Amino acid sequence: MKNKNLLLFAIAISLSSIAHAQEPDTLPPLQDGKAPQNLVELWAGFDPQKEPLDTEVLKEWEGDGNVYRIVRFRVGVFKGKKSMLEAIYGFPKGATKLPALLQVHGGGQHAELAVCRMDAGRGYASLSINWGGNPLGLDQMTFDGPNTDWGALDATHPPQHNLKMNHYIEGAGLLPDEYTIDSVKSPRNSNWFVVLMGVRRAITFLEQQPEVDPNRIGVYGHSMGGKLTTDVAGIDPRIKAAAPSCGGAGDIEASQTDLAGCVKNAVDPMALSCDSDNAYIPGIKCPILLNLPSNDFNTPFDNVFYNWRNLPDETTRFSVSPHMNHRQIPECAITRYLWMDQNLKHGFNMPKTPQVLVDLKTQNGIPMATVTPDTAQPVPKVDVYYSIDPHVLSRFWRHADAVQNGVTWQAPLPILSTNQPLFVFANVTYPLPDSYQASDKIKDYTFSSREVSETSDELKAAGVKATDTPSAMIDDGTHDWQDWYRIEWFNPYFWTCYTRKLKDPKWRGPDGAKLVFDVLSNGTNSFVITAITNEWGAFPGKPNGTYSVRKELNGTSWQTVSLSVDDLIPAANNPNGKLPPLANWQTITQLCLSQNAQDGTPRNPGDPIWQGGPFAFRNLHWEGGTVTANSMAPDAALSPEALQKGFNDGIKKSLEQEKLDKH
Repeated sequence: MKNKNLLLFAIAISLSSIAHAQEPDTLPPLQDGKAPQNLVELWAGFDPQKEPLDTEVLKEWEGDGNVYRIVRFRVGVFKGKKSMLEAIYGFPKGATKLPALLQVHGGGQHAELAVCRMDAGRGYASLSINWGGNPLGLDQMTFDGPNTDWGALDATHPPQHNLKMNHYIEGAGLLPDEYTIDSVKSPRNSNWFVVLMGVRRAITFLEQQPEVDPNRIGVYGHSMGGKLTTDVAGIDPRIKAAAPSCGGAGDIEASQTDLAGCVKNAVDPMALSCDSDNAYIPGIKCPILLNLPSNDFNTPFDNVFYNWRNLPDETTRFSVSPHMNHRQIPECAITRYLWMDQNLKHGFNMPKTPQVLVDLKTQNGIPMATVTPDTAQPVPKVDVYYSIDPHVLSRFWRHADAVQNGVTWQAPLPILSTNQPLFVFANVTYPLPDSYQASDKIKDYTFSSREVSETSDELKAAGVKATDTPSAMIDDGTHDWQDWYRIEWFNPYFWTCYTRKLKDPKWRGPDGAKLVFDVLSNGTNSFVITAITNEWGAFPGKPNGTYSVRKELNGTSWQTVSLSVDDLIPAANNPNGKLPPLANWQTITQLCLSQNAQDGTPRNPGDPIWQGGPFAFRNLHWEGGTVTANSMAPDAALSPEALQKGFNDGIKKSLEQEKLDKH
């Protein structure tokens, strides 16, 4: 009998294998070898609800009043092999009819247990998918079971089969290789399409869970996950709210020369109509909130506000972290939770998008910005930012003083030259309800206007006058870091602050000048001054790298620090080759004050730490020197070549910083 049972079991396994081998591919073959030319054709053969999920529960446990599971489910069958997507799923134990959130991680990252724990703690069912195939983020828990398996494809990130990175990023991913769906150039070969199929199947997983209300599903993601969030919101009507971060800007064609500041590329026509965010953005009908920093390499600021211009204010919000690159300040990050609560729980009432008008035809020739926020809630703070720099990634955003005038706030925008464009946006800050303050220790939240841009020709035609003048005083230290961004600020090992202010011709260093400022020290301390030059090709033909010097402090009072360009030492390990001595101040794109060097040198256990409270300075200014044509030269726009050269470096730096943040 035992042998008979073994025989029957073997026959069953064999029959199952035959059945699997005969299972048709998820996508129909191309007709006459012709690739899809638009989104309708691209998605015509894919029904995210049709095939069984074949869900596997690989691990289950409870904690914090929640149930957690590591699961895998089927994306589809491609070239005769199943693609299985792993995820972490969590929900409040015993709850029913829950709103659900889908989190889509960024490049090089992984599904996170912490994400599910946070969302479940807020009363959501939460699914964090592991599309990149990297080890799961499980805190201290161990798991040695199977992971995401794309079968005959490779949508992992980084790629597991030595594929080129551009297979994952831009139009080159349309070309065929042994891990693509089609054997001809096709948008179905793009990893964006492959992963989007996985994202849509994840929505199917959520809507089939017994504790989930299928009519209340939201999606959010950062970086590459932000792009995927934007795109799935434009193609899948089951999404009822979306909150992309640092992704989804879309492309600007090189032929659009009338757009100042935008990142322009020669975009492959097939990629533009099937692969780019441009194809998906018009289809967004659900409420969507975009978290974006003002200087993000992955979501160029000007591109966003051009490509998103037709999405209505009624269902669209923006939250801009000033001066940041690929990260958010807490007052902006919290808006994602508010957005989901409003649209999936109907428990929060968001302010409307603030409106900004820029009057160029003023009596004194100085442009005037007028901000009209939603005053249904108290408005304690309005910040106006503007710039004349067409280089969108290294641009310094000046802070303009806004004065309340009834229900509006007004701010003059003096400029140095009418030969450059003008860019303006506003942030409006509101108080958080007590329930959110208790859980996140944040007192306020910030929403942003759309960007207003005016070309040089428009400034001249309106009679705008260049009334601004250069300033030797860079920052007197009384403005609460409004011109800087800070990272790990209360960490004595890693605190860092950056400003792009020295790139603006108003504060650019004169030839021969010294940089002088006072630092408050509480005992024996030291810190590093770093000048980062020519980021993203901001000054064509000039060296790109870091120059730094460590300054020693003694005593418990304000101490004056002074340095010339000769004091700054070129980084020995510059990735772009050996750096020459720093010739002048004029190619600096960021000034950094930090506890440790910012040249990629790892911290050693014996390195000094900052003693006392957070770093404080005052009276950062130039002494001496001569203002020359070079120090007042207008800024150039970002070139496609510089963008491509720096893009992968930007991803690498972002991942390194995220690792540092977890220390």
